[in-house]
Amino acid sequence: MTRRASVLRTLGVLAAAATLAATAAVPSAQARPEPRAPKEFVALSAVDRTILQEMRYTTVHNFVGERVDGYRQPLCILTRPAADALHRAQVRLRARGYTLKVYDCYRPQRAVDHFVRWAKDLDDERMKKEFYPLVDKSRLFEDGYIAEKSGHSRGSTVDVTIVRLPALPTRPYVPGEPLVECFQPQAERFPDNSVDMGTGFDCFDTLSHTDDPRIQGAQRANRQLLKETLAAEGFVNLPEEWWHFTFKPEPFPSTFFDFPVARRSVAGH
Repeated sequence: MTRRASVLRTLGVLAAAATLAATAAVPSAQARPEPRAPKEFVALSAVDRTILQEMRYTTVHNFVGERVDGYRQPLCILTRPAADALHRAQVRLRARGYTLKVYDCYRPQRAVDHFVRWAKDLDDERMKKEFYPLVDKSRLFEDGYIAEKSGHSRGSTVDVTIVRLPALPTRPYVPGEPLVECFQPQAERFPDNSVDMGTGFDCFDTLSHTDDPRIQGAQRANRQLLKETLAAEGFVNLPEEWWHFTFKPEPFPSTFFDFPVARRSVAGH
């Protein structure tokens, strides 16, 4: 090899090495990081560890029949004012031999979008017999059971019930097991350690209306105990759902968040 050829070869090797180094210095494209909760949000367990959590949308036992988008961990996340108010209500109830239990708290927009997609798929009725036995699925939007926005996504709304102490465990749902209408007597519908509220949680039926006149006796008294206890701490009940309460005034009355339900979303808060 001539001296000129040797020099050219060396220069070529150096140029190639420089190109590789420059390429390595440019960061590769990365997935967009997940949004995190504003500092005003907190895990409920950081405020009150005694409130039971049965986060239904992290399981397949819900009206969709599958784990819902955005629910990474079975965790209740709320704005701090709502969590603090729920703690005060818990103190009241524990003095009377009860505890609160939450089914859902903050709900990401992606979960609401999942509900909307499911509601538009009229062929998917796998959970109909339990959760909406008397409602035609084509009417879920018209009847107000499903909407494209949810107050839960603002962070101050909670789906909640009461459990008598000592709290007995609730057995897990077995996918494919026979379903029972959510308005059947408590001993017949899917077991829940909640006191008898007249229907199960997320029962798409007018019997779920908090003050439905057909609900009487102990069932009505249980609903009123929940409603009055939470109202005393600033929560407003949605009349169509005995379990649904929103803390007022909301810190984020017009913001619908989409960070996932996960510990990392509120880490350090």
